[in-house]
Amino acid sequence: MEQFINSSRPVHVIGAGLAGSEATWQLVRRGIPVILHEMRPGKSSPAHKTEFFAELVCSNSFRAANVENAVGLLKEEMRRLDSIIMKAADANRVPAGGALAVDRDMFAKAITTFIREHPLVTVVEEEVTEPENLDGLVIFASGPLTSPALSEAIRRIIKAEYLHFFDAAAPIVEGDSLDYDIIYRASRYDKGEAAYLNCPFYTKEEYLAFYEALKEAETAEVKDFEHNVFEGCMPIEEMAYRGEDTMRFGPLKPIGLRDPRTGQEAYAVVQLRQDNAAGTLYNLVGFQTHLKWPEQKRVFRMIPGLENAEFVRYGVMHKNTYLNSPQLLNADFRLRTNPRFFFAGQMTGVEGYVESAASGLMVGIQAACALQGLPPVDFPEVTAMGALAHYISNPAVSDFQPMNVNYGIMPPLEKRVRKRRFRNELLSQRALQAFGQVTERCSGLGNRE
Repeated sequence: MEQFINSSRPVHVIGAGLAGSEATWQLVRRGIPVILHEMRPGKSSPAHKTEFFAELVCSNSFRAANVENAVGLLKEEMRRLDSIIMKAADANRVPAGGALAVDRDMFAKAITTFIREHPLVTVVEEEVTEPENLDGLVIFASGPLTSPALSEAIRRIIKAEYLHFFDAAAPIVEGDSLDYDIIYRASRYDKGEAAYLNCPFYTKEEYLAFYEALKEAETAEVKDFEHNVFEGCMPIEEMAYRGEDTMRFGPLKPIGLRDPRTGQEAYAVVQLRQDNAAGTLYNLVGFQTHLKWPEQKRVFRMIPGLENAEFVRYGVMHKNTYLNSPQLLNADFRLRTNPRFFFAGQMTGVEGYVESAASGLMVGIQAACALQGLPPVDFPEVTAMGALAHYISNPAVSDFQPMNVNYGIMPPLEKRVRKRRFRNELLSQRALQAFGQVTERCSGLGNRE
């Protein structure tokens, strides 16, 4: 690795979104020059509308602000590492109740001005098509709508297939938020272990109420580049549109799923599949959807046993580009087969503005370590950042899908705490206490700003 040790050598960052801007800042604040490649404004993606760095292409919300929420905890950890994204967000905040929302134009302009005017940043406005020819360390932060030419180049580098075209993911709920007086565990026809949680609609009437609500629920606007829907991942609402019994002959088929407590077979059954090794998260089988997120929460809580379900990820069906990161990346976001390449942002499988920026922050720090001949910073798994890094790099994950930060991907507390609010407070306290070692280690990497 000695060939990378040179803190005066520039790092190439591809993409000036949230992750690329944050990675750039973490490097230059440590005196490391950056060549930032951004194809806009000369060439744009279907989602972008401006020439600004860190443009927010969807909502202007960074979600929950309080530290007892997983994304709020993540933001606090980022602040403790001097995140430029959090500085700009806090400085351009607009009223949003318990959330952190920003004036999107002022936010993006602030970051753009700072990055462009920084003496250690050289901005190159061009599309990168042959990243293999760039010297030194390279950080890919080009986002889920990476251009076709760069996508092909990355495919050459990783020597593996992207998981791309469609991010068709079902909602995920926290296991502790489910009603186990209603839900029962069973596998169809009792084959193998009782691996699924089953949410029974015992009567036709309650099933039809759910069916009608699903048909009438509001869907998100589908962009031109998101129109290809395959039969193999049909949205659950599309099944409802096709007829009253379509879902009952599909993912809600009740046959062979008798309640072991009563022997009763329901009219329809929604199955939940365990989504992580700890058994704290479950996904709704077959529930990929175009419904807006508030509608998902409203309608899916009509499912028996999910009346108080806490959603850690909503269902999505949109064009996305992301790596099979657990098979490709280390916890420092570095490509295992070629350590001069780092990846950051949504293409690593983190989902959301804050998570993307946090990955860029970690990558900037890890690249600084590599240039100084230092071992990577250990972000403990009990922290929000560490949990994300572990999630995208755990080779035991077989069905990898993008994920927002949530308490379910962190190791559980040693003792079970039934009340969610108290549990979350304890998880946040544990995280921030452990994060002290991260801030201490990172302070030793130098701050030349």
